[in-house]
Amino acid sequence: MERTLIAHLPQAIGQKVKIQGFLHTLRDQKTMQFLILRDRSGMVQVAFYKKANPELAEQISRLTNESVLTITGTVVENPIVKLGGLEVQLETLTVESLAEAPLPLDPTAEVLPSLDYRLDWRFLDMRRAPVTAFFEIQTTLEMAFREYWLQHGFVEIHSPKLMGSASESGAELFEVQYFDTKAYLAQSPQFYKQMAMAAGFERVFEIGPVFRADPSFTSRHMTEFTGLDMEMSYIESHEDVMRFLENMLHYVYQRVAEKHAAAIEAHFGVQLEVPSVPFPRIPMAEAVEILKREGYTLPPEKKGDIDPGGERTLAQFVRREYNHDFFFLTDWPWTVRPFYHMRHPDRPDLTRSFDLIAKGTEIVTGAQREHRYPILREQAIEKGLSLEPIQFYLDFFRYGCPPHGGFGLGLSRLMMVMLNLPNIREAVFLFRGPNRLHP
Repeated sequence: MERTLIAHLPQAIGQKVKIQGFLHTLRDQKTMQFLILRDRSGMVQVAFYKKANPELAEQISRLTNESVLTITGTVVENPIVKLGGLEVQLETLTVESLAEAPLPLDPTAEVLPSLDYRLDWRFLDMRRAPVTAFFEIQTTLEMAFREYWLQHGFVEIHSPKLMGSASESGAELFEVQYFDTKAYLAQSPQFYKQMAMAAGFERVFEIGPVFRADPSFTSRHMTEFTGLDMEMSYIESHEDVMRFLENMLHYVYQRVAEKHAAAIEAHFGVQLEVPSVPFPRIPMAEAVEILKREGYTLPPEKKGDIDPGGERTLAQFVRREYNHDFFFLTDWPWTVRPFYHMRHPDRPDLTRSFDLIAKGTEIVTGAQREHRYPILREQAIEKGLSLEPIQFYLDFFRYGCPPHGGFGLGLSRLMMVMLNLPNIREAVFLFRGPNRLHP
């Protein structure tokens, strides 16, 4: 007999079915036993009359929560049952895996232990309905990104994650032994996205792992995360990239809302709002003036940059003035941007670059790139970089390369913002940080 998912039981009233899943709870009464079985699609009540088979009743009494069961029985309507107004009348039961007791983490508990403890037992934590819902939402979100890219003529690439030199700067690199030499885990697919532009692909995207040897212990940093990256050719400025990004996020939020709005409100208490376009744009110089008016003082070491507190203050300003949760911080100073960002022709102290801030958290960095070899080479030297380790990258631009730009977006940060999660550790399958490599 083929397995029937619990969500499909309403279409099987009066039929004998096989269901499989975890024992959520067991109510062992004087004459009846009620098992709540849970699979990835939902929960159902299974009823058994003890006198029908005392030996089986004794076996059921010994079951532990979270044991994995296979049950056959007949689906019947029962209006008093809260779980869908039906139940399965048990005929046979097989214990596929008996869970040890007590559980180190009870996924059915109303009061949860600390986040760090839950991460130690992440596979049990992920049995909770909100966590299951999270990954269903994330799946739809990633699919929507791919849909939008494919609808607009992009092709997918998979760039290497082992590199012979830094992909952005000499900092935050994980060094690994690579036969008789050293290699580095990729901080970004940046160089290879641009190689695709030089190859004439014109529009590419990648969804893949990114590694940052950043010793931060904040609620929004990880040492390994999933990046959503894209690059597009024949742009006139970074404005083209921002326009594409805001329209794409509008589409992605719509697709997620269509499928998961009810679940998001039920599990996360969030009424998902599809962001309107265009997003507000605030040049960096103006942002600094706004912060002064708002009474926020940037730390001295953040000259030319905005710290997280400043981002949150600007987000409050944008929400008040524009009724929006997203805004672009544009025209960043050359001093704080990578050597490959293009400078404004009439303001060489500024770059054609941006960050996207969502609900006070930076989730995207993007720019128009410098595609002219002599200028790119000069900018690398100006930044104090040694040309030899990046010569392979500079070579991309020696034989014709279209003007281009793109961005990198952190998947977990976007999910954290979308669902109002307090910590990025809850927005990833398994968190990796400076002091966490297990499980």
